[in-house]
Amino acid sequence: MHGFIWWIVVGLIAGWLTGKVMSGGGYGVVMDIVVGILGALMGGFLMSHLGFAGSGGFTYSILVALIGAVILTLLLRLVTRGRVQKI
Repeated sequence: MHGFIWWIVVGLIAGWLTGKVMSGGGYGVVMDIVVGILGALMGGFLMSHLGFAGSGGFTYSILVALIGAVILTLLLRLVTRGRVQKI
């Protein structure tokens, strides 16, 4: 249960930061969390394949999730052309 809450917190922060970093804002609270969590998974996958260690604590987790969420948001915007509605 603790791990699940950790992913929600990291996803929420990464999703919110992505909404602030990317122009046009976020997708709403629920979708920001989803994009943040999926971005964390994507970022973790990319970083591990690039040879970066996965033990950097909270700041490292947020940074990796932010990188993944930004990439995922770019891909989402390319595919949907901005048609994703806020939930």
